[in-house]
Amino acid sequence: MKFIIDNIFWIGIAILSGGALLLPVLQRRGAKVSHFQATQYMNQGKTLVLDVRSAEEFATGHLPNAKNIPLAELGDRVKELEKSKSNVVITVCASGVRSSSAAGILSKAGFAQVFSLDGGVDAWKSQGLPTVK
Repeated sequence: MKFIIDNIFWIGIAILSGGALLLPVLQRRGAKVSHFQATQYMNQGKTLVLDVRSAEEFATGHLPNAKNIPLAELGDRVKELEKSKSNVVITVCASGVRSSSAAGILSKAGFAQVFSLDGGVDAWKSQGLPTVK
């Protein structure tokens, strides 16, 4: 007991830093999909690829047949995607962080199969997979 009292400051810092390391894992929402799985879904058809990057980022290169709705506008524009509610939806951003948030928004809106592209467009490009400008 004396050890805990004497070192309460260091124990508190250890707990706080451990929580900070777990925070990004706990914040991720929705299921992830690999590049291989995303390609399979896209080839099967009836898959919506939703790019949640800004219009400027989207113009630099995006996945084939992707629709662009920036994450900041997604909540207001989710009605544009109503016809894809029963289809597979793959959300995409630069690295996979924003797309996880978008997947959470769409899941809450009632979309059945929503996935976030693991690694985002950056990882997609690094694998040599096709993009469109």
